[in-house]
This record gives sequence, structure tokens and C-alpha cells, in this order.
Amino acid sequence: MGTMFEAEKTLSNGLGRIGVIHTAHGDIKTPAFMVVGTHGKVKFLSMDDLSDLGAQAMLSNGYHLRRKAAEITAAGGLAKWSGWNGPTLTDSGGFQVMSLGSGMGKVVSMRRKPGLANAAHKDRLAIVTEKGVDFVDPFDKSPDFIGPEESMRIQCQIGSDIHMAFDELTTITDSYEYNVDALARTERWAERSLKEHKKHCDDLGYHQYLYGVLQGGRWEDLRRSTARKLGAMDFDGYGLGGSFEKEALGDILRWCNEELPFDKPKHLLGLSHPDDIFIGVEMGADTFDCVAPMREARHGRIYTRDGNINLRKCAGSDEPLDESCDCLTCKAGLTRGKLRALWKSGDERLKEIFYNMATVHNTRFIVRLMEEIRQSILEDRFYEFRDEFLKRYYGK
Repeated sequence: MGTMFEAEKTLSNGLGRIGVIHTAHGDIKTPAFMVVGTHGKVKFLSMDDLSDLGAQAMLSNGYHLRRKAAEITAAGGLAKWSGWNGPTLTDSGGFQVMSLGSGMGKVVSMRRKPGLANAAHKDRLAIVTEKGVDFVDPFDKSPDFIGPEESMRIQCQIGSDIHMAFDELTTITDSYEYNVDALARTERWAERSLKEHKKHCDDLGYHQYLYGVLQGGRWEDLRRSTARKLGAMDFDGYGLGGSFEKEALGDILRWCNEELPFDKPKHLLGLSHPDDIFIGVEMGADTFDCVAPMREARHGRIYTRDGNINLRKCAGSDEPLDESCDCLTCKAGLTRGKLRALWKSGDERLKEIFYNMATVHNTRFIVRLMEEIRQSILEDRFYEFRDEFLKRYYGK
């Protein structure tokens, strides 16, 4: 088993870089956007679409695929089962199980108390204990449980190339004191995740990697401390996660990546807006994922070099989506007005065409941005490219 990651060129700050991640199902040239296929497929995109738009990797959800894990194993792993046949990553499911109780960003976490589990499950609240997380499945209302060991076994059965360790996600409103407690638990879970992962990471006949996940909220001492602790563990790479104000992103990534080993890849979880991508790359993130490009496309929000447009306001428009775009939708000559007409046609078949074409466009926009950032670093013009792109995109 060779080196997983090779850095090729580094920015002057010593953190940002371009490189290559080697996996059993192919290489990923970084920086790269991992297209989100929650259930092993991307909504309204075929695997041929993914290849055509230049996608390098797909991220799927360990929680949502957990009940198909045996089926995926029998098919030879996620890459074969999905038909993608390229590099894949799964998350641990920690975010999903802890956000079931009261909605995204409103996780209710609590210590186990006598009689609390049933009451909490009745209200669909996730209960965090030292062992793991008790929760209620939102689809069949059955009690369920995932801890570090369960998450590792599930992900190794699914057989993605890269897995995430099981962690506790805190909310932006949680106190410093609770973050201290939760972070210590996440670090203990990281050790358990590593131990269990080593038992199963070669079960499907190819090696599967494990990333440790860094939490710590918006506090520098917690972020640096956990980066040093997880950096000393035998992880193959690191996931950079957590809930925090957008303005803190650059500082948080810098704190983490100044402490983490330089020669291991880092994945920024759940962000894909252009300003976040540039900050992420500059501060050492190698790969990214987010549902936003696909989700916003389905709601008529289309990405362009001059900022996003709302198709609701484009009735009859003959303007191209984006004159500089090289996606198949733009090459087909779809104007803003024609794309809107498909969306608002009332014909389900035409709406399906819209969902595909809009999703192709937005996804290609982000994938291409990654390609251009990589090229700008190769040509020693990252900062100039960043400033030009963001000034045009945000109009200031």
C-alpha cells in the first residue's frame, strides 16, 4: 500500500496546495469537489453525466445506506454497486442521527437519564451517550443506534474508498463547556473508530481509508488541541467539520491545518459557495462536498460567473445561462427563458429534463472552478485569480 496523498505545489502561506489522492478506484486531483450522491446516486444525474461534467469522486451517506450495506458488499462495494466505478467517500452518519430530533441545526444532545430514552424517542430526539447515539428512524419510527463501532462496520461493508470517523456534531448555540465535553467524547470515539476500522478496512479486497473528524466549534484552543490529538493518531486524512459562523471559516481552517500533518489530505465538510471554496483551498482543504449546487439548481437558482440568477425572473429571456460555461446544457444552447419554460411547463417529463440540465450546469460550474483553481496554483496566480473571480461573482 503506497502513499495516499502527494502534494504537488504549495501556496506561499504553507497551507494551501494542489496534489493527488490515490484510491483503489482511481486518483483524485486536488482541489476537488465530491458530488453528493446520498443514496449512491446523484439526483437527476446519470453516472455518464457525472463523467461528462468532470466529476472525480462521489460522496454518499453511510446513515442512509446502512440498511443496504449487505447488498452493497455482495455487489463488490459502493463503486461497483452504484455504477460510478470511481473514487467514493461515505460520511459516518453522525450528523444525520443527531439532527433527526428537531431539524437541521437544532440538534438536541443530552446525557442518558433513567426513563429519558423513551421520552426522547417519542419526540424523535437524538440522545448522545458515551456508547454512541440512540435515535428514532424517521421513516419507520423504529428505535435505532449508531456508535463508532457500528459506523465503521457499516462503512466498511459499503466499501467506499474513504470513510469518516464517528463524531459528535455540536450546534452553533452550544456553550464552550458543552463543546469541551463533546470534543473529548469525539476524541474517544476517534480512537474506537480507528480500532474497529482496522479490523475491516481490507474485507472487500481493496484498502479503505479512514479520516478523523475535527470538531471544536469556534474556539481556537479546542480546534488546535483536537488537531494535535487527532494528528498524532493513525488516520489517513481528516474531515474538517462543525457549526460556526461563516466569517470564522478561514481562522478555523488555519488553526486546524497549522497543527495537522501536512502530508495527509483534508476534506471540508458541507461547503461549496465560491468564497468558501477559495478560503478552504487557501487554508489547506483538498476536497469539498455540498448538496447546494444540485439543490439550488432544482429550485431555479442558476450559477453564473456574474453571480447567481433566479429563473423565476427570466421568462422569455434570450440570454445564455453563462457565456463562459462549457457544460452540456450551455453547449446545447439552452437560454434562461427556455430553461425556465421547461421548469414551469407543468409536464413532468419536461420538468425532469429541466432538473437534469440545471443540475448538470450548476455541478459543472463548481467542478470547473476547482479545475481553474488548481491551474491557477500551478501557474502561481492563485491570489490574482481569486480576486478577479470573486469580484465578478459577488459584484464587489
